[in-house]
Amino acid sequence: MTPEELSAAIAACLQAAVDAGDFAVEMPDEVRVERPKNREHGDWATNIAMQLGKKAGMNPRQFAEILSARLEKIDGVARVEIAGPGFVNITVDAAAAGVLAKSIVEAGTGYGTSDDLSGQRINLEFVSANPTGPIHLGGTRWAALGDSLARILVAQGADVAREYYFNDHGSQIDRFARSLLAKAKGEPAPEDGYGGDYIADIANAVLAQNPDALSSADPQEEFRSLGVELMFTAIKKSLHEFGVDFDVYFHENSLFEDGAVEKLLEELKGSGSLYFNDGAWWLKSTDFGDDKDRVVIKSDGNAAYIAGDIAYFKNKRDRGFDLCIYMLGADHHGYVARLKAAAAAMGDSADRVEVLIGQMVNLVKDGKPMRMSKRAGTVVTMEDLVDAVGVDAARYALTRSHADSNIDIDLDLLVKHSNDNPVYYVQYAHARTCAVARNAAASGVERSAFDASLLDHATENELLAVLGAYPSVVAMAAKFREPHRVARHLEVIAGAYHRWYDACRVTPIGDGEVTDTHRTRLWLNTAVTQVLANGLDLLGVSAPERM
Repeated sequence: MTPEELSAAIAACLQAAVDAGDFAVEMPDEVRVERPKNREHGDWATNIAMQLGKKAGMNPRQFAEILSARLEKIDGVARVEIAGPGFVNITVDAAAAGVLAKSIVEAGTGYGTSDDLSGQRINLEFVSANPTGPIHLGGTRWAALGDSLARILVAQGADVAREYYFNDHGSQIDRFARSLLAKAKGEPAPEDGYGGDYIADIANAVLAQNPDALSSADPQEEFRSLGVELMFTAIKKSLHEFGVDFDVYFHENSLFEDGAVEKLLEELKGSGSLYFNDGAWWLKSTDFGDDKDRVVIKSDGNAAYIAGDIAYFKNKRDRGFDLCIYMLGADHHGYVARLKAAAAAMGDSADRVEVLIGQMVNLVKDGKPMRMSKRAGTVVTMEDLVDAVGVDAARYALTRSHADSNIDIDLDLLVKHSNDNPVYYVQYAHARTCAVARNAAASGVERSAFDASLLDHATENELLAVLGAYPSVVAMAAKFREPHRVARHLEVIAGAYHRWYDACRVTPIGDGEVTDTHRTRLWLNTAVTQVLANGLDLLGVSAPERM
């Protein structure tokens, strides 16, 4: 019995009770079932009685007793117990539990997906690093997390556009251009400029494309336009090699060049979200938790930086997105209220905006933190991390922790072939399932028979439990925007699989007879292969067949 089948069975019991007049209540859209933390409490649990009891005008436990009486009569349900204020704990018989293995194999890549977010268009903006240097570790973390979150949201039915906000407008670009020009002239970098070997690389590339750049009418502009283009091309190449590609590269400068910001400012003057004071127009961002209201139009008539944010949000909404998710760095906490206020200034709902904040990443090698990159000069880059451990280990390590937590990445650990290395632990479990399948084929074990009741070993019960929980883990990862839930659950599955592997054989010993137990266990082995592959794909990590 799959979680979906059990959920449907509970819903049917609820409807039957309503039809029989046992209680009157509006049927919920869905009935959630979850694995209890303590497996002694059963295979599955639901709090539906606590959700609906009071609405039905009765104590939740009384509601649960009525529901339980009907649940106990369902084929495959071995026992129903009521716990605490009204939790309904359900134990299914071995045959009903074992059916899950065959269901997973038949579902294939679709196992763990749903249509819960079907019809919702989401704009997911992440990385968006300034094109003034290589991507640093913070941007690398967002690349891994953002791409994984996009995959998870798509798995739940959402239409997701991955977007990179190309910051090609403002003072940082001017500093970058001055740094390139100084390098080309053989002069020291400006005091507020950028250092590192990459500046020399870009400056030389500009001269290679335009040998007359230094003698042009505006040398700095030549180095700005070509330099930014070359730097951004390098950034996109790094991201692609990291397994991250974007659907949209939006140029900040376009908001100013096409007059979108100027036009919007005139419209906003009539908005109730703006007010005039001290010669400037202010956004009421304190209404949304900001520590102070923000100037949108300065006293000199020029647009403040936040004006671009408002125009950018309007552009996203005009493109038809229902929800705009921004993934920002640790130093952008103040933007949460500002971006929500930007939505309100457009007469839109602040709930159309979500802001996820990511914390710092530290690399540790030989027990010591890595502070600088030889190429970038000031920070550790995406290339540094990938060169040290590879794409798979880098993406997994950056994704397996909550975004809003500081993490230390031990480079020495991530290259070890040991159970202490989480990415190796999960990938090795997948490779082991493939090795078992190859050995099974060599021994004549095929999936020609399936008897769910034969999956009755304690390790099989544990393994089926964690496989069954996978779809709800993915759903929660989407709901709470937390890809790390998937990574951590894959580690749980890997652990359960390794224990099962040690206790139960898929192939007979020596010349022993192939039985239906072997054939049925091969179904379970294949189910683990599928779930691990599905989960690793959501993280953008490969599922090797050999290690």
